[in-house]
Order: sequence, then C-alpha cells, then structure tokens
Amino acid sequence: MHVEGWYCQFLEADLKTSLPRKLTFASPGKIREMYDRFGIDKKLEDRSALEYGINIGRGSVWLSLTPEQFLKLKRKP
Repeated sequence: MHVEGWYCQFLEADLKTSLPRKLTFASPGKIREMYDRFGIDKKLEDRSALEYGINIGRGSVWLSLTPEQFLKLKRKP
C-alpha cells in the first residue's frame, strides 16, 4: 500500500527506541503546525532547518509535550 503524505515517528529520549504510535499528515502544513505548537526551539535558524527538511522530504524536530501527550504516543493505536 502506498501512502501519500508525511510519515512521522516519535522516539524515546534515547533517540533509538520508536514509540508505537505513528502519524501520517496529508500536507507539510500539518508539520509546520505541530512545530509551531510543540517545537522547542523557534529561532530563525530552527525554522529554516524545518523548511529545509520539508523541502528535501526528511528531517526532525524536537517537541515539548506534556506527560499526557507523551503517554498517548506510547499507547498502541
């Protein structure tokens, strides 16, 4: 099955262990919205790095989540 969109996975603090919940967004606008809402660094160079990642089709951002939000990502879908 071919899925169009932006596939997002989330990692534990060790940056190696994937959390069970994965998300797929239909447009890069949703990636920008997630960054705007939960991104840790929001300096001009961080936004530029986000845009570069979107343009090349891969990248990463650091998110600041509440314990409840993090637990949702740890639950199996």
